[in-house]
Amino acid sequence: MIKVAVCGAMGKMGKEVVNTILETPETELAAKIDTASDEMYHTIEAARKDCDIDLVIDFTQPESIFENAKYCLTHKIKMVIGTTGLTDEQISELKKLSESNNTGCFIAPNFSTGAVLMMKCAELCARYFDNAEIIELHHNRKKDAPSGTAIKTALMMSKAKESFTAGNCPETETIQGSRGGSSYSDIHIHSVRMPGFMASQEVIFGSMGQTLTIRHDSSDRKCYMPGVMLAVKHLAEKNDFVYGLDNIL
Repeated sequence: MIKVAVCGAMGKMGKEVVNTILETPETELAAKIDTASDEMYHTIEAARKDCDIDLVIDFTQPESIFENAKYCLTHKIKMVIGTTGLTDEQISELKKLSESNNTGCFIAPNFSTGAVLMMKCAELCARYFDNAEIIELHHNRKKDAPSGTAIKTALMMSKAKESFTAGNCPETETIQGSRGGSSYSDIHIHSVRMPGFMASQEVIFGSMGQTLTIRHDSSDRKCYMPGVMLAVKHLAEKNDFVYGLDNIL
């Protein structure tokens, strides 16, 4: 039985994770952690004093995830991270901490299997197109931009070539930011924050006389739960560091 604590248990994703842990025969809910409720533990440290915890699933906020992860890995608590907003430098530091403490850490910008397949398709298509941009659309309560999914997608695509702006003319933005942010291999990422969306992403490829668009839409948070449980079960058997659900599909 895997004893799991859920950090951010009162959030929309946290509530889905709690229900999934309770419904899964291989897992036991060890603790619920959230500052929004006095009926729950407010910190991982406080929960650890009272509860036997094998693994923490974190769906909190970008400003707290890095410290949460460092605490867990330092104290040899395995970690599944669904919170986005970590920088490349922070991810690198967590990788080193995971390896030095022989404690598993699984970071996924997106736990939806459909979104991961979209990213893998984009990685394949990147070999055959010299121009590409990403548009990601989320609800207006999402704090970080661009999304972790968009960043991970661009990183995967960047393996194919150094730049995806072939033939583009020199540009001048009359309104700053109108061309989005330039990421890996000059891939422009455009972030939309709007009520009515949950999570969507388009990857647009172009070449002379044609365009190709790959799109994924999430309409219910339940779509992330199979991926979360794949990560939990993976770490139950291994102590490795994994960045991206695509690595175990």
